[in-house]
Formats: sequence, C-alpha cells, structure tokens
Amino acid sequence: MVKKRLPVGIENFEEIRTDDYYYVDKTEMIKELLLRRGKVNLFTRPRRFGKSLNMSMLKYFLETGCDKKLFDGLAIMQETVLCQKYMGKFPVIAVSLKGVEAGNFDVARSLAIKVINEEARRLYFLLDSPRLSRADTRLFSLLLDENMTDSTLYCSLRELSELLRKHYGEKVIILIDEYDVPLAKANENGYYDQMIHLIRNLFEQALKTNDSLYFAVLTGCLRVSKESIFTGLNNPSIFSITDEDCDSCFGFTDTEVRNMLTYYDLADKYETIREWYDGYCFGDADIYCPWDVVNYVNKLLVKRTLPPQDYWSNTSSNEIVHRFVEKLGKGLTKSEIEALVAGETVTKEIQEDLTYNRIYDSIENIWSVLFTTGYLTQRGTSDGRSYRLAIPNMEIRNIFKNQIMNQFRENVAKDGETLGKFCDALQTGNAAEVERLFTQYLEKTISIRDTFVKRATKENFYHGILLGILGFKGDWFVKSNQESGDGYSDIMIKIEDKNIGIVIEVKYAENAEYASACRSALEQITEKGYAKEFEEDGSCVIYLYGIACYKKKCMVMAKKENF
Repeated sequence: MVKKRLPVGIENFEEIRTDDYYYVDKTEMIKELLLRRGKVNLFTRPRRFGKSLNMSMLKYFLETGCDKKLFDGLAIMQETVLCQKYMGKFPVIAVSLKGVEAGNFDVARSLAIKVINEEARRLYFLLDSPRLSRADTRLFSLLLDENMTDSTLYCSLRELSELLRKHYGEKVIILIDEYDVPLAKANENGYYDQMIHLIRNLFEQALKTNDSLYFAVLTGCLRVSKESIFTGLNNPSIFSITDEDCDSCFGFTDTEVRNMLTYYDLADKYETIREWYDGYCFGDADIYCPWDVVNYVNKLLVKRTLPPQDYWSNTSSNEIVHRFVEKLGKGLTKSEIEALVAGETVTKEIQEDLTYNRIYDSIENIWSVLFTTGYLTQRGTSDGRSYRLAIPNMEIRNIFKNQIMNQFRENVAKDGETLGKFCDALQTGNAAEVERLFTQYLEKTISIRDTFVKRATKENFYHGILLGILGFKGDWFVKSNQESGDGYSDIMIKIEDKNIGIVIEVKYAENAEYASACRSALEQITEKGYAKEFEEDGSCVIYLYGIACYKKKCMVMAKKENF
C-alpha cells in the first residue's frame, strides 16, 4: 500500500487535505475555541508547534464558501450543531506577520504593507460588489496600494472588515498569525519603538474600535504585555502554555505519535522519538514537537537507521540560550544550569506578560522567555506563578550543551597561559601536570552530566572539554573519534614539527575507581592498535594517555613509546 506523504513545511490546510498528505486531526481546536472564545483570543506557543496550520484550518472552516469536503472524516464533523452555526458562515480576514522582519523599520513597514496588499488581492471581488459604494471601492483601492500612507496602514484591517461586512451582511472574523514576529525582529535590529507604534495602532483599530468584528484569533510565541500593544482591549482571552484550555491543540500527543509510527511501520522508533522530541507540558497535556517528529519520520522512511537529528533548533539562532549562559554568576548559579542539563528541575517564578525590549534585562525575564519559547517546560507548579522548570528533551538539551561548550571554548581562548602549560605537559608525557591542569579546567566549567537519559555516554562531556582545549592549538592536527586499528580512539593528535603522536582514551570512573579506569583506557589503546597510524607515519615519539574522570576530578596515566 502506498503511504501518504508527510507534510514537511506545509502550513496550508487545504493543500494537506486535497493532496493526500498525512494529517494529524487538530479540528478539536475549533470546538474548544468556539465554546470558550472571547472577542479577541490569543494562543501562545513556541515556534514550530503548528500555529500556522491551525490558523489555516480555522480559515477554511469558518470562511464563507467553505468546502466541507476538506473536513470529511475529521472530529469536528461530529459536532453537528456547531457546524451548522459556524461552518462557512463568516467573512474572514487572514494575515500572517511572520514575514515582517527586516534590518530597518522602513523595509519592515513595507513588508507589513505587502501583507495587507496580499489579503486585499485575495478579496479582489469586493471591487465588483453591488453592495459597495464608489467611496467604498476607492477605499478598497487604497488597500491595494503598496505606497499606502500610515493612516491607511493603521486602519487597513478595520476598513477591510467594514467592506466585507457590507458585502456579506455578516460580521467578520480576523485571524492574525505570528503577531509578535515583527516585534522580535524590531528589537533585534534597533527599531522596536517604531514597530510598537505601528502594531499598536493596527491592532487598536482592528480589535478595539471595530463594530464589524465578530471575533479575532491571534497566535504568537510571547504574550506581549497588554500595556505594550493591547492597550484598551477588554480582557482578551489568553490560551497560553500554562492553560488547560486547548492544551493538546498544538503539537502532537503521545497517541498521535504512536498512530503515526504505526501507520509508517516505524513503531520500533517510538522510544527514540519520545526521548528526543517529547517532554513539553502544555496545561495538562504531554506534547511532542510536531516539526521534529514529521521531519524525522520523513527521513526514517528513506533511512531507517538514521540517528535522531536536530531540526527545531536549526530554525532559530538560539540567542536566548546564549544570553542565559552568559548570566552565569550574574543571577544564574552554576548548580542551576548543571541541574537542568542533568535532567533535573529548577523552581522559578514565571512572568508571562513581557515586552521584547526587556527580555534580556534580568535573569528573571530570561527564565520566563526560555519557558514561553519552549527551551524549558514545566514539571508542575506550587502557586500558579512558580514552576518547576526542566529541559524538555534530548534535542533541546543539546542546544544548552552546545552553548555551554561554546562559552567554555571562549574562556579557554582567553586563558593562554594555562592553555600553554597544559599542551606543554601533554606533549612531554607529564601525566601529573596534565591531571592537575585538566582538573582545574573541570572545576571552572559547567558540568554536563549525561544522566538525562540512561545511556553509556558519560565520557562525552569530558571528551568535549578536551577538544575545547585542544581546538586552540592551530599547529596541532587533532582528530576526534577517528577510526584507527581495530576500533575507534577518542582523540588523536599529530605534532608534525616535533614528530610526536598522542593518543587519548577517556573513561568514566564509575564509583570513583580512577586507577582501574585509567588502566582500562591504556589497555584499550594497545589492544585496539590505536597508535598504529603514528607508527606508519614514522612518528619518533608516541604518548598514550588513559584519562579517568568522575564528576569534576580526574586521574591521568601515560605511557611513552619510541620508534
């Protein structure tokens, strides 16, 4: 049987339903929204959790002329009364602000105008509406103009809704996807105040002083402070990641992932996918990142042995994690970040109402942004504001790990004296000095304990620290996990100008059994023939190192071989 294709990167509901793509039914959101909606409704979720697809789904369900066949076999069709009342009954304005990002305000403003132009072109039939006056059609023509004035831009959504109401005789539903992207990009590029002014005026006209509005739905990552852009709105309904309402409407549930894997004959990959892409807690729901699951399953259909990949973090700069790690010693303790990367929790008070120009002002704000943007998730709350925060899964843990290692490498580069002593000791076989200096480095850095999942990878942290140190010896040729002899060595170093070869094998010293772990490492180098490459190259001196590590201490043993 030919399987349905997976909708990688497709956010259009109609395309998924008509072009035979696999669809995870999220139409339950329609019911929950309609039963709990306010005049203005805001859904906040991290990026890549299906916000745009759900907004497309709402548009195709609510808009006049709805193709009901798109929803055949989906959960919402069981809600007969709701379908009769809402399905295909309303004019809809649907815009996305995710593309309004630029290096300066003038270009960003032009992009915002393009968004309005595009939606006006979709509704071009209004120019021929017998229910619109000449004045109305002239007003509509201004919405097609790419050089529209500020006043036209500010009033564009309200005026478009007025024209639609006149044409259809029904109030209008406004859908605004990724409403806060322009604010995030403006903050990064130094024109935040100008963009706040634009967005505030646009929203105030469309959502506050608009008699043609039936209701509105917005999505975004952050719940931007009401005082910032939602001034004057009467209690917008918020559906955030801490709310139980609609908690499973974005992202995949465990059942949905299991069903997908069964459909594609990949049920044996369940545990791997759960470890890497599950772990988010929205309200009471346990949620997987759908972007990751769809991408990885799609790749597994080509290569079943493909290890888990990092999909989510590659769609952003991860600047917030970088800023977080930089706060070490400035409100952030080493024990807190070590606990997080070890899979433990840290209890913090969360402020969900933020403004983008203040997110880096304090470590408290950064904790809140990490939580609301999906880098951290909750494992319970004590008082509704203080949450037990945790890194959700292996993929996000790797983001933290990489940022920590990057910071370590930056610090090593600044410590030239110690770096020089360490490398001198390493190339002369001075095991005691290597041990002393490596322990010193371990004590300085943040420990990344590989206890997040139960796997035999505890050497990886120490391996990474060594590579971080050695990476700054530009005249040394360093290879990591290089195939050699009968197996794979941890680190091999060639110092060509001195005809020296170095082989390092790192072991984790269970129960602090340092000496036996060192001996085991040296024996492995000999038994596997890791040094054979250096012998063939004619290196005169070869140093073999067995390094045993436990927590922030180590033992080093060395052997010298001459050829």
